[in-house]
Amino acid sequence: MAETFDIVFKGGTVVNQDGEGLADIGVRDGKIRAIGDIGEGLAGETIDARGLHILPGVIDSQVHFREPGMEHKEDLETGSRSAVLGGVTAVFEMPNTKPPTTSAEALEAKVDAATDRMHCDFAFFIGATRENIDELAELERLPGAAGVKVFAGSSTGDLLVDDEESLARMFATIRRRASFHSECESRLKERVSVQREGDPASHTEWRDPIAAIASTERLLRLATDAGKRIHILHISTGAEMELLSLHKDVASVEVTPQHLTLATPDAYERLGTRAQMNPPLRDQANQDILWWGLQQGVVDVLGSDHAPHTLDEKAGSYPATPSGMPGVQTLVPVMLDHVNAGRLSLARFVDLTSAGPQRLFGIAGKGRIAAGYDADLTVVDLKAERVIENAWIGSKSGWTPFAGRSVRGWPIGTIVRGRLAMWDGELGQAGGAAVRFGEALPKVSSV
Repeated sequence: MAETFDIVFKGGTVVNQDGEGLADIGVRDGKIRAIGDIGEGLAGETIDARGLHILPGVIDSQVHFREPGMEHKEDLETGSRSAVLGGVTAVFEMPNTKPPTTSAEALEAKVDAATDRMHCDFAFFIGATRENIDELAELERLPGAAGVKVFAGSSTGDLLVDDEESLARMFATIRRRASFHSECESRLKERVSVQREGDPASHTEWRDPIAAIASTERLLRLATDAGKRIHILHISTGAEMELLSLHKDVASVEVTPQHLTLATPDAYERLGTRAQMNPPLRDQANQDILWWGLQQGVVDVLGSDHAPHTLDEKAGSYPATPSGMPGVQTLVPVMLDHVNAGRLSLARFVDLTSAGPQRLFGIAGKGRIAAGYDADLTVVDLKAERVIENAWIGSKSGWTPFAGRSVRGWPIGTIVRGRLAMWDGELGQAGGAAVRFGEALPKVSSV
């Protein structure tokens, strides 16, 4: 008797370990069960995917969904709504909430709040503090934990571990790869007078490339001494990219679509304080080296650093304005536009958004279109031409720095464990669950 499926995606161009080719995908019980030529009448539901590309589900490994404590900007439901509207099937959310995610209780509360309420799957970073360092080895392995996040330079929120003694203690404690916001806090304090009232362009001058490279050099040294692995988030400077290319045995690298696409001074002239983020946008010369790092394989993953604030908050006068911008919903269309422009291949995009996160973080059952894996799929129309508009944004913040930008390549469907989380702009029922990790799977007793 022929195998039957809950849902079959027919006739799409599947992008997986075999390359690209026309194939059907059969899904049962939330898992991929067959790839190939699947006959008619073998599924409860059939989706016509002809003319579309089916990619492994896009994983955004850096978002800020602001819950608990800042729900007027975003919450877990609205942030995940924005994610699936943009083709993202799973997110790793950051710990700088109020209260911060620095304990087992806080992590459990987030997992409980997210389960079946978020539209995509999820994991949450544990924030490192001077007070919880001795507990990190256990916290980083709890269900739903993506690992440890360290703010080595201050940003939104109160989390900061910038002294060398505490960082060394942390490296001695953790076992998984830790993720870092890498800016030198002492240099930021020394240079605070560089900020000019009412001039957001001075943000890039204040948080200068030296602040970034000095911090990253120190983290590389400490990690090497401890024999541990690090992940440097949102690289913004050419100097860091060149340095990190020499230390791939220790460090993995993330870049954002914003740093790859928006450059100073134009971004500040067009967007004002809406272009303000940490680390800041840089000039074209730095952006060119970021693209060099991406094309040379130095960059491991793309993260959106989705960090929403309301337009009212952004409308204040610099430097009283908050840093950060929405990004989870625009990651796929902005980067597919770069694919269509020839700046990276579709295979490289897939590596950066699914296989890359799976490798770095040890994700279980995601990151590939393969039998036995979760049926997480990002379905895109590479030929579709659209204009990104604020009205399309599902985030509670209601805006994007890419508003008015024409792109070629658009997310058509977001499939999360076989569930249509989004299809052709329409949301399905929320049903998010915690991402599982190989280094934190429950032990199974032997028989």
